Amino acid sequence: MALRFKPVDTAFYTLLTASASGLVDGAALLAEMLGDGNDREAIARRMRDAEHQADETTHEIVRRVNSTFVTPFDREDIYALASGLDDVMDFMEEAVDLALLYEVDTLPSELADQVEVIQRCAELTAESMPKLQSMKDLEEYWIEINRLENSGDKSYRRILAKLFSGQYEALEVLKLKDIVDSLEHAIDAFEKVANIIEQIHVKES
Repeated sequence: MALRFKPVDTAFYTLLTASASGLVDGAALLAEMLGDGNDREAIARRMRDAEHQADETTHEIVRRVNSTFVTPFDREDIYALASGLDDVMDFMEEAVDLALLYEVDTLPSELADQVEVIQRCAELTAESMPKLQSMKDLEEYWIEINRLENSGDKSYRRILAKLFSGQYEALEVLKLKDIVDSLEHAIDAFEKVANIIEQIHVKES
């Protein structure tokens, strides 16, 4: 009978799944924030709470890595994955906060494309985390994230072209570009997470 020399600590998978699930909630708040007629101050408060919870989960993952003798996969990869998930939430929270602070009344309709990409990336990332335990059925995830990131890049360029088309006042352009950049950074961070998972998959398989 084959012996297992690496004990299975499911707590890491549970925590990583919780972290990724928080991104789904954050993406929903982001969509709500950028919609018309919503209470932005209330949404921003909920987003700050979500970001705080994400930080707590990240800290718990780090504490567990530091106190566990044998981890499910390389410590450096767990750190990188937890940090990458946290970065996504930070960029989403940043976009929400900027929309509130800058008091932007009207956002370009094209931002909806970026938000849709972020929501889909969040869903796929949350679905992928439990699969780390078996390391099965993950390839489609990082391929689709890469495709979505490319789509997000195209959307980002279209939005920039509109911002610099002369339709907006210079100050408005600066405000909107900051928000659009935060959304773009969130999408890029999702791709970074997917790349880390692909690397883990290669090592562990």
